[in-house]
Amino acid sequence: MMRSPEEQQIIDRYVMRPKWTIMSKRADFAEIGRKFGIDPVVARVITNRGICGDDNINMYLNGGADLLHDPGLMKDLPEGCRIVMDKLENGSRIRIISDYDVDGVTSNYILLLGLRKVWAQIHGARPEECEIVDYDIPHRIHDGYGIKNRLIDAAKADGVDTIITCDNGIAAFEQIKYAKTIGMTVIVTDHHQVPYQENGDGMKTYTLPPADAVIDNQRVDCQYPFKGLCGAGVACKFIQYLYRLCGIDEREIQEFFEVLGLATNCDMMDLVDENRIFVKYALESLKDSRNPGLNALMRLSGKNEKKITTYDLGFLIGPCINAAGRLGDARTSLEFLLEKNAAKAETKAAELIQINNDRKSMTENGVKLITKMLEDATIAGKIGDTATLADRVIVAYIPDVHESVVGIIASKLKEAYSRPVMIFTDSEHAGILKGSGRSIESYNMYEHLSRVKSYFREFGGHAMAAGFSIESSRLGELRRVLNEQCALTDEDITPKVRIDVGMPLQYLAKQSMRITEQLYLLEPYGKGNRKALFGQANVPVRKASILGKNRNLLKLVLDIGENQYMEAIYFDPDEFVNNIKQWFGADECDKMLNGRPNKVVIDMVYYPEINEFRNTRNVQIRLERYDKCD
Repeated sequence: MMRSPEEQQIIDRYVMRPKWTIMSKRADFAEIGRKFGIDPVVARVITNRGICGDDNINMYLNGGADLLHDPGLMKDLPEGCRIVMDKLENGSRIRIISDYDVDGVTSNYILLLGLRKVWAQIHGARPEECEIVDYDIPHRIHDGYGIKNRLIDAAKADGVDTIITCDNGIAAFEQIKYAKTIGMTVIVTDHHQVPYQENGDGMKTYTLPPADAVIDNQRVDCQYPFKGLCGAGVACKFIQYLYRLCGIDEREIQEFFEVLGLATNCDMMDLVDENRIFVKYALESLKDSRNPGLNALMRLSGKNEKKITTYDLGFLIGPCINAAGRLGDARTSLEFLLEKNAAKAETKAAELIQINNDRKSMTENGVKLITKMLEDATIAGKIGDTATLADRVIVAYIPDVHESVVGIIASKLKEAYSRPVMIFTDSEHAGILKGSGRSIESYNMYEHLSRVKSYFREFGGHAMAAGFSIESSRLGELRRVLNEQCALTDEDITPKVRIDVGMPLQYLAKQSMRITEQLYLLEPYGKGNRKALFGQANVPVRKASILGKNRNLLKLVLDIGENQYMEAIYFDPDEFVNNIKQWFGADECDKMLNGRPNKVVIDMVYYPEINEFRNTRNVQIRLERYDKCD
């Protein structure tokens, strides 16, 4: 929306400009490069990611399934598997109950197919003949997050003996206690934070649900060496150990890495350690997936290329699988993954794409509405009276928004304003609000909400995200208390642009293909393993051309010295041109656009990439950020 210069000045007072910093971690980059056959520049990037020591560097660059950790190290997992083996041998009915997001749906998928395969191994049958293992998923609106008594009663009425939770259950103390009182066996598999009480000295007392086995890599007494698994990761480890017990080759667990990598990326887990292996496998497998649904979804979404990226997982496939659980029934997504018939799978994929398009429209409208509300209140000077951009923790209510999209809205606001955001809207129960929060690295949302949990009817989550419900009358007080307790500084809420190496383009030009090809070894990129960024100050722009059918691509010709030039691309031509006019004047901008000598000089953050066109490969520069030279 357009703001007057005076209004924009008020808004800018509370929104921090990104701060550029060059990382300076130290190591013998030449020696690392020699050992692993990489350029010292690439070795520096790896060091900046905190990857140190030969074993860790080797796993980062070359890790495969042979380097995965032993599932038997996870607390309660061997015992839980032995219980389930007994149930499968004796023909006891088992029901899997998961969350309704991508991680939950894929966790359910892994457990369902894995358990049926184990049953078949035990009984000398085919997995599709197994009738004792089924599933259920709570409805986001009617049930809310996690296992509920309604689901337990339904399972009991259906003759189910054992419930296995996945991607939920760790906080369901009362519900699991209820299941035990009516004679059910319960196995919890989860990856969320274990609930705790904190005393005045900061000591934490953790509370586990009274299940027969509680398998959660976040348990403080769990010796599993990697704490970053998603729910599908824990489920996969559970099935792997079951394979071990019943004599199935453990390598067959890799058939689930495709959906496990999808869940890992979509649940915003750090792409380090085992997670890199899962996501690498998924990106390779999805080029020609054996899953009819995923193949159809990729094709209908226009993704026919042979290179699949984490962007495709997080912004193409994942949202479609998530959408059914947001706006309808998540069982639709699970049935989509289970579908074996190609024609039916394509119909289901088209349905998910349409649901996701509806979700995108709702999200866009919600973001516009809350952005206007926050900025209007800030401009009007309502600081302290309601949610404004002066708050370090944004706690805001939006009317008439589907509760399933508030998490996405919170995420977009967190990115825009670089601070923790909690968005609430009306639930189906009068006087009760449901909400979702997203956080920044310097604010552990779960810990801060745990200190004020008396305000909530329900809440759960982890450091970077949470879900909750609250009485509407308490929202204003919650906003006040969270901001009073908040110790975030200006530095904490200043977006950081971390440059790995200050690398002149002239240096890159001398060995551009070698360095650029080696940078692809660092993929997959994502949370915990961001794309390598490079920087150079004082770069003259010889020419700028606006290209593309929709005029949405800017191609720059950069003067890198010694009569050499390199091309760079940027995907917001209008923004770039407007900034150049503001900084250097309309005349200089026109000269730049016409390729005439000009005074346009910028500082730039960039990364090199390989462009392939008509069987020709060349290195091009992708401009990530730019600014006027000081």
